[in-house]
Amino acid sequence: MTVAECAEHVGRWSVLLMWAALIVRARPALARPRQRALWLAILTAASATTLFQPEVIDWAVDITGDARTITLARNIVGILAAGLTLLFVVDCARPRRARMLIASVTTAAVLVLIGMDLAHGGYAGPSIPSHGGPVEPSAAYWLVVCGVHLVADLVIAVLCHRYAVRSGDRDLAWSLKLFAIGSVLAVAYWVGYLVHLFVRIPDALPWLALLINLHGVSRALTLLVPLATGATERVRQARGIWLLWPLWRDLVTAVPAVALVPPQRTRMRQFLRFRTSFALQEHRQIIEVYDAALDLQAHLAPGAYDRALERAGELGVPAADTAAAALAGALAQARRAKLAGEPASSPHPLPGLDSGDTALLLALSRHWPTMARSLPDPEPIGTLV
Repeated sequence: MTVAECAEHVGRWSVLLMWAALIVRARPALARPRQRALWLAILTAASATTLFQPEVIDWAVDITGDARTITLARNIVGILAAGLTLLFVVDCARPRRARMLIASVTTAAVLVLIGMDLAHGGYAGPSIPSHGGPVEPSAAYWLVVCGVHLVADLVIAVLCHRYAVRSGDRDLAWSLKLFAIGSVLAVAYWVGYLVHLFVRIPDALPWLALLINLHGVSRALTLLVPLATGATERVRQARGIWLLWPLWRDLVTAVPAVALVPPQRTRMRQFLRFRTSFALQEHRQIIEVYDAALDLQAHLAPGAYDRALERAGELGVPAADTAAAALAGALAQARRAKLAGEPASSPHPLPGLDSGDTALLLALSRHWPTMARSLPDPEPIGTLV
């Protein structure tokens, strides 16, 4: 695949990705002031990028039959998109003078382009030849186009990086970083086109097209950061529920009063029959495991934790996990005692169970299958002499 073909494919997918991201994130982004400006900025960028795709240009020319007007309109929309994007980014700091300056310069640039185009009468349309030849309608016209984009994208890159460093919102910080990366790609694109204005570099044009299309991908990913964060969190929650299930099932079977809903027969069936979100299910299982563990402390044999700690060392459990493995062994012994009908006695508090640490429970659950039978069952009280 040539660079030109690659740029064409990337351009097509970047446009689809941008519009898909805009649709998916429209409702949540518009509801939050911090995300709203970003969403609107990407909307203008998506509109401009769409109008720069060869298929869209050909389709518009076929319908109107006026290549000159279509090309001029495309350049004007690009200028407006750059100005509006800069306006949205600067609006985070709300300096009134800066907003007025940006609006004035953008309006002036659009009027200058229209005036230059009209002043040159009949010609094919604004273009920079790939090889030697005059620039139409003039070099000044393209200096305005390239200059406005270059200045806007430079300022956007600097401001987005600065806001990202200061932001306490992780999703917003990542969105701003990706937005800054897209602006850096756009700067490289317009610098290349500015050079091409005076020194024809036809071999570089496909690479420039690839840069501006990657800029579109970066803009789309900017909006998808919260979606990716949410998906990552749901995967983490699902993994936690999956790992906790054997421990949770065994403990709530011994102490059924703590379970809001009794466990299903298999882990997969439990997953398929969830009626709540992963977050709520994970939270509920953690609470029920702790409640069951606190109840089982009254059935713990004296010295059970210390014996489980020794047994974990004998089994070669890593030092970082020995406490969790010992808890697993001690709780398993207490569970068997309760299921065997042993009466409750004074609770023997287990270390770590008062911390509410999810990581401890996950480590405990990992060692549960190994440690569940690591200690012998206690002798029934009736047999002691």
